[in-house]
Amino acid sequence: MKPATSSIATVVGADDPTIQTLFAETATKWRADGLNVVGLIAETHGLEDRVCRAGYLRDVVSGKMFSIYVGTPRAETSCHLDADGVDTACGELLKQISDSDVVVLSKFGKLEAERGGLARAFDAAIAAGKPIITTVSDRHRESWKGFAAEGAVYLSPDETALEQWRATIKKTAAGH
Repeated sequence: MKPATSSIATVVGADDPTIQTLFAETATKWRADGLNVVGLIAETHGLEDRVCRAGYLRDVVSGKMFSIYVGTPRAETSCHLDADGVDTACGELLKQISDSDVVVLSKFGKLEAERGGLARAFDAAIAAGKPIITTVSDRHRESWKGFAAEGAVYLSPDETALEQWRATIKKTAAGH
């Protein structure tokens, strides 16, 4: 099933911690406004001198932290991302998507480009017709375009852009 036009907000143009903070603040605000926002937001491990900043995924609803950091990367990579931790977090999130109004997915990255990581959550949200907020790095932009097709809109990393997108989603939902 293809998502409706602009049902996927892809925030670009800032570093990942800035975008994740924006996602956390937006989810908190929208939940306070009565929207059932679910999702996973990335938080860094805080360790210095690491190329990979993978640390945790935090559940928007429960606040539960899922470790996605492995101390010793696999031999074929310098990335400290723990795919099993991401899979566990994704499994928990899948239980929440059907009753949600908006799904926040920390990012579309290496694992998702390979159809792992949060790909099942992206698929479930799209199949359920749920609006999605995410980000994608330049490195995975081509994979993202193939995955999201024309369903994605690209937004600047600021509250105003997300609020304008939210208003568009409300109008689209009201029109059906």
